[in-house]
Amino acid sequence: MYFDVIILGGGPGGYVASIRAAQLGLKTALVEKESIGGVCLNWGCIPTKSLLNSAKILQSIKKDGEIFGIKNEDIEIDYPRILSKSRKIVDQIKKGVSFLMRKNGIHVILGNAQLGKRKKIEIFQKEKSIAEHSAKHIVIATGAIPKINNTKYQYDGKKIITYKEALSLSSLPKKIIIVGSGSIGLEFAYFYHSMGTEVFILERCSKLFPNGDYDISNHLKYSFSKKGIKNYVSSNISKITTCTNDNEVTVDIETLSGNVTLKADIILYATGVTPNIKHIGLEKIGIQIEEGFIVVDDNYRTNIDGYYAIGDVINTPSLAHVASHEAINCIENIKGLNCQKIDYNNIPKCVYSLPEIASVGYTEKESKEKGFQIKVGKFPFSASGRAITDDNTDGFVKVIFDDKYDEWLGCHMIGNHVTDLISEVVVARKLEGTSHEILGSIHPHPSLNESIIEAIAHAYGKAIHL
Repeated sequence: MYFDVIILGGGPGGYVASIRAAQLGLKTALVEKESIGGVCLNWGCIPTKSLLNSAKILQSIKKDGEIFGIKNEDIEIDYPRILSKSRKIVDQIKKGVSFLMRKNGIHVILGNAQLGKRKKIEIFQKEKSIAEHSAKHIVIATGAIPKINNTKYQYDGKKIITYKEALSLSSLPKKIIIVGSGSIGLEFAYFYHSMGTEVFILERCSKLFPNGDYDISNHLKYSFSKKGIKNYVSSNISKITTCTNDNEVTVDIETLSGNVTLKADIILYATGVTPNIKHIGLEKIGIQIEEGFIVVDDNYRTNIDGYYAIGDVINTPSLAHVASHEAINCIENIKGLNCQKIDYNNIPKCVYSLPEIASVGYTEKESKEKGFQIKVGKFPFSASGRAITDDNTDGFVKVIFDDKYDEWLGCHMIGNHVTDLISEVVVARKLEGTSHEILGSIHPHPSLNESIIEAIAHAYGKAIHL
């Protein structure tokens, strides 16, 4: 069958691209080997947020119940039900996406795709070829898979697992070692700790959340350590041993202060993802790859005419909202529309642990390295009326401005609900708002949003409540 556009991959990049293409009148097919929604919907963004919400409710009852007059004796965790709830939410949203496919007349093809020359695609199911299709335009949006070295870390999907297996455990581990402190590692660390699991985080860099602003990383380590999560930074695994007698895994690690041996029921490997581009025929077509990523231009075109790539397979931030925006831009460029190019320095990045983390723009260190003379302001939630009434004062808002042109260079937050607050900053930076304009924008009281204004006021020596 011939299509105007065939999209490989049904994640937040692929399914958004297919809907936009259909909206623009293009005959569209979407090829997906597993489930519509990709990793984000089925094994990432959505189910993990359901788990984290359960964890936050549990922690709130345990920690704050008595304060708010709620007795919290005899709390029982029904872990299978918590998992079941997350899967029901996934199913609900998958039904919604499938409805959108039907509503927009998109031809959904289930199977593995193999790219062929002259813009042909062969579809396989259980290694058997079942169909061949062709299109004028082919968009590669096959996402990413967990980054793990099978030889060194002996990945088996049972005792040494990734996020996918972590969402399918039949029971809670008593002890878990999490390798990596990016968003995946931090969110699972918080979840398992809240459920009563003893948690160890191993990070080879010198700080937790290594890509974050150092003030955020320092506060995160303090907050996690206070909760009882054990953190080992500047650490490297030297050996992993599976103990058959007691069903434990032993991990020998090297740290700056010496060697340490840890034991746990499970090791969760969470050091990021890598593009899922093997075995789809890129080499046959001659599509250029550098450092594991498909190379594209500003319009997401590869070096081969008629082939495009978006999302985690290209060297841009591996985030669902980035993939979706790239999808829209890619399709609108195919249609010849004049769409806005993405400012990759204005992408919000969020971690949904407790405390939550949200950031956009340059860190303080990056701002200085780029030669800016900066003004920095911070406002703690301990001075926020709304945070105090919510009895959740952990964290702060940090802002960074260019002293010369008053440009908002970056903003970094840690605390309750900061993943909701960060959008205000993204919009303000998009509109090139200065401190003068933002300080003149009245915010409601009491609200957590006031903390942004207070942090800016602090940077310019105008703080009232600090």
